[in-house]
Amino acid sequence: MAAASGVRRIKLGSQGLQVSAQGLGCMGLSILDGTTKLDADLVALIHHAINSGITLLDTSDIYGPETNELLLGQALRDGMREKVELATKFGILFRDEKLGYRGDPAYVRAACEASLKRLGVSCIDLYYQHRIDTTVPIEVTIGELKKLVEEGKIKYIGLSEASASTIRRAHAVHPLTAVQLEWSLWSRDVEEDIIPTCRELGIGIVAYSPLGRGFFAAGPKFIENMDNGDYRKGLPRFQQENLDHNKILYEKVNAMAEKKSCTPAQLALAWVHHQGNDVCPIPGTSKIKNLNQNIGALSVKLTIEEMAELDAMGHPDSVKGESSPTYIVTYKNSETPPLSSWTS
Repeated sequence: MAAASGVRRIKLGSQGLQVSAQGLGCMGLSILDGTTKLDADLVALIHHAINSGITLLDTSDIYGPETNELLLGQALRDGMREKVELATKFGILFRDEKLGYRGDPAYVRAACEASLKRLGVSCIDLYYQHRIDTTVPIEVTIGELKKLVEEGKIKYIGLSEASASTIRRAHAVHPLTAVQLEWSLWSRDVEEDIIPTCRELGIGIVAYSPLGRGFFAAGPKFIENMDNGDYRKGLPRFQQENLDHNKILYEKVNAMAEKKSCTPAQLALAWVHHQGNDVCPIPGTSKIKNLNQNIGALSVKLTIEEMAELDAMGHPDSVKGESSPTYIVTYKNSETPPLSSWTS
């Protein structure tokens, strides 16, 4: 296993934000396996991440829901706030066991005020629209976020799971600092259009689920040990008929990792890091051991030939099953109406 070392800093986007080259995705600290964990243990994990150089902390008001932001607020007391770049999100609602999405100005403002209160901060460093509300022109949503920037309640604006055209329309209203998207060895579709668009516009890229939602960290057998409340049990790629095919990819990654004296997780993370200095992966974990392992991925160096070998391993034909359930809005169905259609 590659040893953990210092975490370098990168410029995320072209608007001035600097972050650790690897962040901490905090979703799994509140929802993931259906269990309740002790806040003290999680606060200790967050403090360990910060003290190790991981300073970009990624949360959302829907994680928990809301409890994840409260946890971050608890962890960032006593001088810790000044050491981090705090990112949170709005736009996903869970009501009556159904997902909904909102991006209207009144909701944007109310959501921001509520997040500020839960986090116990006066300003959010990076505020994302978590999923696009396809009933509201993106210009309207970004227009309200622009006001929040001007009022000092947020510093930078981001989008999550937005199409290239939606990104362009949003960026024309106020420059985006980051686009968050799923990018890993087995989720490559964003490379066709969205990544080039972000780079053309000078927008940073934040890669969530860089370990394939745990697949590259624990291998295909980790499904057997999941709690019944773990949402991943229902994901298409983890259904047995697809998993039998997808495990071949893991075996190839594992074999290459053994040659390089690192773990499969570190190799998969290193592949994301080698995509460029405008990319920040945000793997999540609730264990300090795994956190240290993830930081160690920054020390794994890949040659051009090794990158090409990994690219070939992660070819679309090597993966069966969609990454997300069909009921989840992603960039593939994120187009919004034209601004001319909006009546407030």
